[in-house]
Amino acid sequence: MKMMNLKKIAERLNIASPVNADITEISTDTRTLPEGCLFIALRGKKFDGHDYVKQAIQAGAVAAVTDTQIEDLPCMVVSDTGQALLDIASLYRENFHIPVIAITGSVGKTTTKELTACVLSEKFETLKTQANLNNEIGMPKTLFGLTPEHGAAVLEMGMNHFGEISRMSRSAKPTIAVITNIGFSHIENLGSQEGIKKAKLEMLEGMSPDAPLITNADDPLLCSLKLDLDRPVYTFSTQGNPADVSAEDIKEENGVTTFSICHGDQKLLAVLPAVGEHNVKNALAAYLVGILTGMETQEILCGLAKYQPTGMRQNILEKNGQTIIADCYNASPASMQAGLNVVKNYLCDGRKIAVLGDMLELGNMSDQLHAEVGEMAKNAGLDMLFCYGKAAHHIAEHAGSQFPIFCTEDPQILIEKLRETIQEGDLLFFKASHGMHLESVIAQLYGEL
Repeated sequence: MKMMNLKKIAERLNIASPVNADITEISTDTRTLPEGCLFIALRGKKFDGHDYVKQAIQAGAVAAVTDTQIEDLPCMVVSDTGQALLDIASLYRENFHIPVIAITGSVGKTTTKELTACVLSEKFETLKTQANLNNEIGMPKTLFGLTPEHGAAVLEMGMNHFGEISRMSRSAKPTIAVITNIGFSHIENLGSQEGIKKAKLEMLEGMSPDAPLITNADDPLLCSLKLDLDRPVYTFSTQGNPADVSAEDIKEENGVTTFSICHGDQKLLAVLPAVGEHNVKNALAAYLVGILTGMETQEILCGLAKYQPTGMRQNILEKNGQTIIADCYNASPASMQAGLNVVKNYLCDGRKIAVLGDMLELGNMSDQLHAEVGEMAKNAGLDMLFCYGKAAHHIAEHAGSQFPIFCTEDPQILIEKLRETIQEGDLLFFKASHGMHLESVIAQLYGEL
């Protein structure tokens, strides 16, 4: 982090500063607090940073941002410390005149972030969102990681409610935005897919009027944005819809996808170390980011070829003679369909077994959407289906009778039944919302992946 002056920060927050000092760190956690930093006391559901302000000052923080004055301590008092964190990040971001790419969407935003970072890293020193730091606390912390060496930044922005992406966008001031798709994630809070679309489009509120948006021409809720918005909109398609870039000749073979990127008069062969048409869409979005930042096509293709799946997102590996596709970070009907398509097209020596758990935060649409996943499973080429969770019985009830189906809410019973069932050569696909902790089931079966 570059040095910041407390007086300048106070001016941005429209308050007075109790001291005049330079800082090179912003901290919200006294456990990792460096000397000479500014401590921001955030109020959360489980912890209140105001309880640790004295400890932070004693540990070497020069001042604290609080929402109340704490006696005998150097406090910068604001009405909302969370908003202050975003405002300070906005001030810091103004030091950097570089491409800042913001990515959101119901499905695929993390993969698209990783692919985009792979692409941009071929030309720029690139900062990217780490782990799940894609909220109103994590995103500004990512911005504070910018240094003069960085030539680009890729920020993932997630949300649960209206207003969150607006506040993050106004802080980050993206130069390019990507919206991957509109699904059903968080529909419990946002009411409808139109509500989800509205929340995602808050991304534009922090962007200049001529800053481009990249989006999905195959998504029925996004395909009209090129005509609807008074700004540059670039589109991608894998389904033959009119778009600025499209993919043809998609071929999958054991963890690798090859396809042609059609862009104007060009037809470019791309190699992606991942499978599924949804990942081809994500790669096309990353390709467009590369083009809009002035990269050569060969640089972009090299970046795509270096992609590696992260964490529990469609991680494909071999264990005990079995192929495991672990995709347990999140789940929605769209990502369930994408994963089942991967299973259908994947070659294996044994049986194809899906372990599907609950999709969370679907509100009163939960029963219907789980039933739709059951319909999807009918046509996925499965030999066996395991359903896990309170809502997963709707998957089981609508998956037909052409293969054995087992359903339970108990993870230990699921583990025992899987141990009795799986054989060498089998392919196992694990998919559920992160709150179902399906990764723990995999760990008990195979050890840590």
